[in-house]
Amino acid sequence: MKKPELRGERLQKLLANAGMGSRRQIEGWIREGRVQVNGITARLGDRASLKDQITVDGRPVSGRKLAANERHVILYNKPEGEVVTRHDPEGRKTVFEGLPKLPQGRWIAVGRLDVNSAGLLLFTNDGELANRLMHPRQLIEREYAVRVHGRVTEDMLKQLVNGVTLEDGPARFEEVVYSGGEGSNQWYHVVLMEGRKREVRRMWEAVGAVVNRLKRVRYGPIILDSRVKSGMWRELEKDEKKNLLRIAGLKDKRPWGTLKRPGSRVEKKNRPSPWARK
Repeated sequence: MKKPELRGERLQKLLANAGMGSRRQIEGWIREGRVQVNGITARLGDRASLKDQITVDGRPVSGRKLAANERHVILYNKPEGEVVTRHDPEGRKTVFEGLPKLPQGRWIAVGRLDVNSAGLLLFTNDGELANRLMHPRQLIEREYAVRVHGRVTEDMLKQLVNGVTLEDGPARFEEVVYSGGEGSNQWYHVVLMEGRKREVRRMWEAVGAVVNRLKRVRYGPIILDSRVKSGMWRELEKDEKKNLLRIAGLKDKRPWGTLKRPGSRVEKKNRPSPWARK
């Protein structure tokens, strides 16, 4: 059996560009010994090309899938109650059930929102793009509309901007803006530069406040607009695509694809991915 070629691209990047997952996820597969190149178990740092025979969990990855395919990015308005996972053991509805079918590859979620949160989620079939948009070093702003129950003082707001201590390290909002409300429920718009698990809720809890509604309204330059109702999706426009690549630091080498029914909702469930660990 021949050894993997020295030329070509790093294995995790090649598979990510094929829409099989994010680079970080695929690196995990390689560490676990799930990926082989020409019959040899791959290691981090290995390179491969379209001429190599690549398998994941013993299943061959076709050359057509590995070839540079069209890039797709959509904006999805997640409703409360949906989970950001492909298969939920509790049987809850997943965000992937409402997405359009891709001609090849699979959708990768750019970040997450918890089951009780709503709003903007980006999906792409470009693993490299997804990885860069999620990486903390890119310092991409996330903006949320937050409804807070109870009295909020100026001192609490100062703490949130100056920084609070969470169990997984310090955190702070770049900006907190009051946006109205009635009675004991007040709305604020907050901006932060990372996306740790339940970070927005935990930060408000750290200053003694309770969040009872949370909606993401912006991710970098992409804004959730009124055209996209809850549970619906749309493809990004030309300028939005350019701006997204710019903040990700990617050059536009791959062609952009167009979906057949932009803006429609697909009720039929996607088939389980063969690459997901059972």
